[in-house]
Amino acid sequence: MLGDDAELTAAVLAAQDGDENAFRTVYRAVHPRLLGYIRTLVGEADAEDVASESWLQIARDLDRFSGDADRFRGWAARIARNRALDHIRMRGRRPAVAGDETELAEKPAESDTVGEAL
Repeated sequence: MLGDDAELTAAVLAAQDGDENAFRTVYRAVHPRLLGYIRTLVGEADAEDVASESWLQIARDLDRFSGDADRFRGWAARIARNRALDHIRMRGRRPAVAGDETELAEKPAESDTVGEAL
């Protein structure tokens, strides 16, 4: 595990210097667990969207991060948590309408739309 942490720390430092391959390494090392954490917060349906928003912020603010692999994981988790809370608040302001459109397919219209169109 210590070797993995040293590699992640080196990859974070290289990514901060603009190395795209290093950022890819960081993403591959951190994303699976981060996505699992996000799933517990927002559910399966919205986890990928929140993870994408989190990685956008991580990439944007990476130059301001300082620390080793453990601190990076914690920093990324805090960003993901904040994006998840934002998502939950947004979802609460605009609740999804429950229902299935297929149940309306067999329901007759109150008027004869075909006759009205002709």
